[in-house]
Amino acid sequence: MALFETIPLTGLIENGIRTDGRKIDDLRPVSLEVGILPKADGSALINMGKNKILAAVFGPNEVHPRHLAKQNTGIVRCSYRMSTFAVDERKSPAPSRREVELSMIIRQSVEPTIFLEYYPKTMIELYLQVLCADGGTRCACINAASLALADAGIAMKDLVAAVAVGKIDRPDPPTIVLDLSDVEDKEGIGDMPIAMMPRNKEITLLQFDGTLTPDEFKEAYELGLKGINELYEMQKTALYEKYAVIQENIEQNNGKNESEEQSNE
Repeated sequence: MALFETIPLTGLIENGIRTDGRKIDDLRPVSLEVGILPKADGSALINMGKNKILAAVFGPNEVHPRHLAKQNTGIVRCSYRMSTFAVDERKSPAPSRREVELSMIIRQSVEPTIFLEYYPKTMIELYLQVLCADGGTRCACINAASLALADAGIAMKDLVAAVAVGKIDRPDPPTIVLDLSDVEDKEGIGDMPIAMMPRNKEITLLQFDGTLTPDEFKEAYELGLKGINELYEMQKTALYEKYAVIQENIEQNNGKNESEEQSNE
């Protein structure tokens, strides 16, 4: 056997348990942190499985070049980049066609959430840097991007949450699972990323690669909706935690100032 030869997997799910120990309807471990980049107007860090992704927002700012500005609305510019060390084999630092495509997909997924009419003749810049990749980076990026936009104080209709649902067939019969890992994404027979504004169930992204029967599509959609609602609650908690700390600091400073004024009297 060659030193780096891949050993084929015998099964992706056995007795309802996946290769990483999750049940079919479990998300990977998720942690979210808001406001971690002081130089950005808004920022977020997401750990979703082994994915580690930074999101930063700048703006609204003046559009350059100016001829791209729109009179009655703002525009969003999105850049998705994968670090050279984010995957097993070193990636070329040059932007790939996939990175350009995912930049467009992520932008189209978050744009419907923003009141762009509030920001005419301006541009909101969104940067996403994948530090470690483990499958489902587009969905993880959408989750982080939405938090970073909210952290920047951008007027939004709602947060957008995203997750991928997939179909795996080893062993038979085919099984619909939530939040595909990298190995499930590569070895499975279909994946369906979904992004949604949960409050009104407005879908901003729905893609599919593979084949699904009508019943399987319904099952996948319902499973995706379950995961999206869980992620949505995590997003709201991450925002609350940041601003709860800010509120606590303000109250402590106000109390300190009042005590100093009373002592001076």
